[in-house]
Amino acid sequence: MRLIIGEDEGLLREGLSRLLADEGYDVVATATTAPELITRTLALRPELVITDIRMPPDHARDGIEAALTLRARLPELAIIVLSQHVDSVGATELLADGARGVGYLLKQRLIDVEPFLRALPEVAAGGTVIDPTVVQTMMRRSRPDNDIDRLSPRRRETLALMAEGMSNSRIAERLSVTESAVARNISAIFETLGLPPSADDHRRVLAVLRYLDRQVH
Repeated sequence: MRLIIGEDEGLLREGLSRLLADEGYDVVATATTAPELITRTLALRPELVITDIRMPPDHARDGIEAALTLRARLPELAIIVLSQHVDSVGATELLADGARGVGYLLKQRLIDVEPFLRALPEVAAGGTVIDPTVVQTMMRRSRPDNDIDRLSPRRRETLALMAEGMSNSRIAERLSVTESAVARNISAIFETLGLPPSADDHRRVLAVLRYLDRQVH
């Protein structure tokens, strides 16, 4: 898999490059600023971009803005945001922009690299992987009068785990229930949220987007 790393901290940038090269990934370029990340990605067309949020020139939301720009230009590009900070609005913006091939992980998790390495092929294949801490932050910022509020506690818990990118089998393991029970809960979630079967819409992604939007506003 060809990828580009956008990171202005030299030690982390070089460490990630070596780790990923050792794992068999083709790190075709690195970038230390958001404009550089955009330019190199458009020129080299990797499958995946890993980017920080706070990058030069402004050290604010430059990485998120670069990611949104790249997704607008390259809709199939997979993006993993790797940051010390939780930007719940930025995460929602990325998910809303196609909602496939998006990851939001915290740098603190790199102490254990295995979850990070597992996330790479999952996101590259179109999956969504969100750090639990990001989800928890979103949950603390709630608004009333939403269909999410009509879900039972167990179904809200199931939807929260879906938002973390878990499969039915992993949700079943986390909740100590059968996969059939998880499937029934997810079907009930779709019905409550008014998401009928459709050939065009990915109901699981739409349900997660509805959930994340509920937490942000």
